[in-house]
Amino acid sequence: MKKLLFYTVFLFTTAHAQVLMNRDSLLKLLPQVKDNKEAVDLYINIGQQYENNTPELAKYYYKKAGEVSKKIKYAEGEARYIFNYTYILNLQGQYDSSLVLNLQSVEIAKKLNDPVVLGKALFNTGTSYRLLSQYEMAATFYEEGKKVFAGNKDSSMVARSYDILQLLYYDLRDYDRSIQYGEAAVNYFRKNEDSIWLGNALTNLGMSYSKRKKYREAESSWKEAFAISKNIGHVEMQAAQLLNLADLHYSKGEYDQLKNYYGKALELSNIVNSSETKAVSYRGLGVYYFFRKDFEQAKAMALNALQIANEEQMLPEKAKILELLSRIHFGLQEVVAGQQYALQSEMIVDSINNDLIKKNIIDIEKKYDSERKDSQIKIQQAALKQKSVINYLLAAGAVVLLIISLLSYRNYRQKQKLQQQRINELETEKQLAATEAVLKGEEQERTRLAKDLHDGLGGMLSGIKYTLNNMKGNLVMTPENAQAFGRSIDMLDSSIREMRRVAHNMMPEALVKFGLDTAMQDFCYDINKSGALQVQYQSIGLKEADIDQTKSVTIYRIVQELLNNTMKHASAKNAVVQLSYNDDVLTITVEDDGKGFDPSILNQSKGIGWSNIQNRIQFLKGKWDVDSQPGKGTSVIIEMTA
Repeated sequence: MKKLLFYTVFLFTTAHAQVLMNRDSLLKLLPQVKDNKEAVDLYINIGQQYENNTPELAKYYYKKAGEVSKKIKYAEGEARYIFNYTYILNLQGQYDSSLVLNLQSVEIAKKLNDPVVLGKALFNTGTSYRLLSQYEMAATFYEEGKKVFAGNKDSSMVARSYDILQLLYYDLRDYDRSIQYGEAAVNYFRKNEDSIWLGNALTNLGMSYSKRKKYREAESSWKEAFAISKNIGHVEMQAAQLLNLADLHYSKGEYDQLKNYYGKALELSNIVNSSETKAVSYRGLGVYYFFRKDFEQAKAMALNALQIANEEQMLPEKAKILELLSRIHFGLQEVVAGQQYALQSEMIVDSINNDLIKKNIIDIEKKYDSERKDSQIKIQQAALKQKSVINYLLAAGAVVLLIISLLSYRNYRQKQKLQQQRINELETEKQLAATEAVLKGEEQERTRLAKDLHDGLGGMLSGIKYTLNNMKGNLVMTPENAQAFGRSIDMLDSSIREMRRVAHNMMPEALVKFGLDTAMQDFCYDINKSGALQVQYQSIGLKEADIDQTKSVTIYRIVQELLNNTMKHASAKNAVVQLSYNDDVLTITVEDDGKGFDPSILNQSKGIGWSNIQNRIQFLKGKWDVDSQPGKGTSVIIEMTA
């Protein structure tokens, strides 16, 4: 059976030090407070007493600390306010807001010239990028912060940096390296009796152990973290360990243990008012009753979890709850209801995957726009600097220019022409470099998404199909339900085929394994098989060509886009694709017998398809020609050096 539960909580991912004090004693000091450094310390200390149980109240006091620091121009106080405030924002999932503030703290720390404050600011900013899944930026800030701490010989902060680095490598699925950093952090914190950071490091280390199926080490880490959190009264950390331990027992098939852990976690969720913990706990109890075949009680628990997920708009959790409800209703032999819940779960998963794809595309576009703007600014600055130098020389040599005006004017014009030519060359080189970066990033993302779809979602769907087929032989169903059950299996088969088709289009396996010629044959064969268009594929001398993978992928995408345009707009019945290699020149020809068009409209076209084709041809340093007339089909010829 596919795994139903997995719960991960990373605590204290922001590098700030929590100090436990007597809250009542601190609150009594508020009436005498004035706008000074002592007031900043008081507000931060009070906020830290609330942050794990009443986070909104903690944010209020942290804001007060920030306001006073800004008023009295206390830069270190502003940095401390940001460190503590962004810790709460990260726990609440407000990662964009956290990043903005942490970037401000880096600038403040640089002006302070304090290595400890700067190191914390760099690590906090890296954490914001990590939580936003921008791992390259996260690694940059983490490494810079690590160097600052090491240079300052601050072993405590170096150990904290190890704990944070283990989270980065966990997200990157490099679990061995994550364990390496985690164990180093745990050893230091245990040796120096730093309870809060030790509990945090143990929690994170247990997750990496679990991924490596080192269940005994994971259980030991989480039990030690639970004992620490109970000793210091950290309720949120206690709940995290209970859920992690429950998941561990589920992985080991020890279902009788689930009720104890999820029940206790549910009690603690009411204390800290954590909707996520409460929803996961109810779902876990539903799983417990499901395996005990108490389907009615399992259904009640799952519906409680679903209500919370709906109220808090917890889409990933809602998908898991709906999947559980589907299994429960199948257990009750309510096949139609089970199918409905399964379909709802699949729709949410598809929506989440689509949002992820859109986000990745937007990130690539932002990166390209940023690089393009930087290039334009540099070119403009260079031009302005050159112009200023020329004007200065002209002013200084005014007398000489009067004597040799004709010669100087000719030389000036020639120099301007050469400068403009050089600027144009630089612009072209930078545009090609930017295009290359975008295309490589796009293909890398296509490859990763195709792999995730095939290995992740494909495995899940196949597992569901296997489970349903096993259930079919054990269920007594009416003919109507049996027919509905059969339709569900057919729908699942269709979903698996569609998923594989999407993954294949993102990055064809044949292109990676067998090269361009085989991939093009497969692509044309698939189109013929679909019946949308009859494509005749020809290759001449292609086996003699040495075409690298980057260029092969780009050529494949060009032909793919041209045939997609043919199927969408040309109303064609037949098409010909020819790849010819001769004397180190590769010629691509794509022709169809469609309705044709006026090629001049391509100059005004704002469509993404033609723009993508042009960018890829420019990247390959090729040239192309479009021959088409209304009613006479279309011929596109592209030539490039192989």
